[in-house]
Amino acid sequence: MDRQNKPNSGVFFSQSLKKSDNAPDYTGEVLIDIRTFKVENNMIAVRLAGWKNVAKSGKSYIALKCDTPRTQTEQGGGDDFE
Repeated sequence: MDRQNKPNSGVFFSQSLKKSDNAPDYTGEVLIDIRTFKVENNMIAVRLAGWKNVAKSGKSYIALKCDTPRTQTEQGGGDDFE
């Protein structure tokens, strides 16, 4: 992943050369700024959104964005990822 990507974002690339049925369909990296998230018991909850894209090389990938989980009251209306 290009280290110049924005914090709390990343990419998933499709894996065309799977060596077994158990191999992942997508692999990638996410750059997370842990200061953005609430840490409980050494863990953080992360909400993800993804957008299908095609790289200049022609390889398809999913661009990812990380955000804090929504509360029960926030879950009622639409998605706030942009």
